[in-house]
Amino acid sequence: MHRMLIDGKLVTADRTYPSVNPATGQVLDHAPDASVADAQAAIAAARRAFDTTSWATDAEFRARCLDQLHAALVSQKEMLRELTIADVGAPRVLTNGPQLEEAIEIVRYYADLLPGYPMTQELGLTEFRGQQHRRWVEKEPAGVVAAIIGYNYPTQLALAKLSPALAAGCTVVLKGAPDTPLITLALGELIAEHTDIPAGVVNILTSTDVAVGEALTTSPDVDAVTFTGSTATGRRIMAAASSTVKRVFLELGGKSALVVLDGADLAGPIGTAAFATCSHAGQGCAIPTRMLVPRAQHDAIVAQVAGAMGHVTYGDPSDGNNYMGPLISERQRDKVDGMVRRAVEAGATLVTGGQKVDGPGYFYTPTVLTNVDPDSEIAQEEVFGPVLVIIPHDGDDDAVRIANNSIYGLSGAVFGPEERALAVARRIRTGTMGVNGGAWFGHDVPFGGYKQSGIGKESGAAGLEEFLESKSLAIPVS
Repeated sequence: MHRMLIDGKLVTADRTYPSVNPATGQVLDHAPDASVADAQAAIAAARRAFDTTSWATDAEFRARCLDQLHAALVSQKEMLRELTIADVGAPRVLTNGPQLEEAIEIVRYYADLLPGYPMTQELGLTEFRGQQHRRWVEKEPAGVVAAIIGYNYPTQLALAKLSPALAAGCTVVLKGAPDTPLITLALGELIAEHTDIPAGVVNILTSTDVAVGEALTTSPDVDAVTFTGSTATGRRIMAAASSTVKRVFLELGGKSALVVLDGADLAGPIGTAAFATCSHAGQGCAIPTRMLVPRAQHDAIVAQVAGAMGHVTYGDPSDGNNYMGPLISERQRDKVDGMVRRAVEAGATLVTGGQKVDGPGYFYTPTVLTNVDPDSEIAQEEVFGPVLVIIPHDGDDDAVRIANNSIYGLSGAVFGPEERALAVARRIRTGTMGVNGGAWFGHDVPFGGYKQSGIGKESGAAGLEEFLESKSLAIPVS
């Protein structure tokens, strides 16, 4: 059984719970089910490490520790790959990218960014009562960070929070997602066994108890909370953190639009719609699952997208020939199926898919819905499954209106004549946009949403700044 990392020690908990392989429905292993007392011990360790050790002030040491963590992740990459496939249900092809290999390089990015990062800014001299004063700003770590991650890309999410927080000089209590505990616990074991990161600087918990998350978000010894997950949970975390007025960074849900303008080359958007929707079985917050198409081309595009969906291979994620794996749990598959069925009952047309797959595991067929009311549940709520809705629009202005008709604003895509496509992209209220297939994702690119898709930015220098405070100083000049 994998163990939690608390105050530099690998420990078990009084309780355990099963971690299930979503491709088979079989129990992989049992994970520690941390209690509130475990969370409090982890918080206390992080507080002590921040307040009494040199971690917060020794940037050279922090960079060296990040180098060690990167090396450990690379050396154990194949073990982590197989564990990711089994624990997360991620197709093997995704482990070559954001599920593992690209995630590992997040650590390298921040290890390289830290040494030359400007932690001071001179503001020049000012005169006060006949005396010149020098003024400047120094960047300091925010303190103890509670990091809570989702189940869909657990290694990427964990490292995207740990790496900049550690680079900044913070200490961290990381709570893994209950559905994918094993891969997150493995990160803690690598930190304990292969790095010089001091005791208490990183603590990693797994738990099914919501009270553990509440303890992390309400503790007065926690200075900042970073969370990736649903908007509903993000709202509760924001409210809980308000009692101690701690900083909160939220990366939440999305219902992104893929806009096709008249005059677009249709090959790009059709392939993007079909394969993005099915990437990791649709379990991605930035996937554009609303396709907005010119009304005159609607029927032809629907037929082509449905045909492309038919080429999506799904099944055993350990088989490199399968593009799509399972949903994370029976509960999630039932949620997806329920949303599709309610949409059809409300008048939507099921073009393809819309079925649970018989056999072991939690597979769901790639699904396309049309005749969807833009204000309906299926067009407004995040499904987190391989479900695409296709909605007609009547020109650029109408497409922008429909795209912005959402509480979310995380990502999106536009295809069309370049000048018009760029103009439409700039009018859509969202944090990232791809134009004519442009790929924005990268370790150096700030990622985060508008509206109820979140607060703050992850990745890039902006991601480091989330974990830094600014202190303004002044001194008389003799």
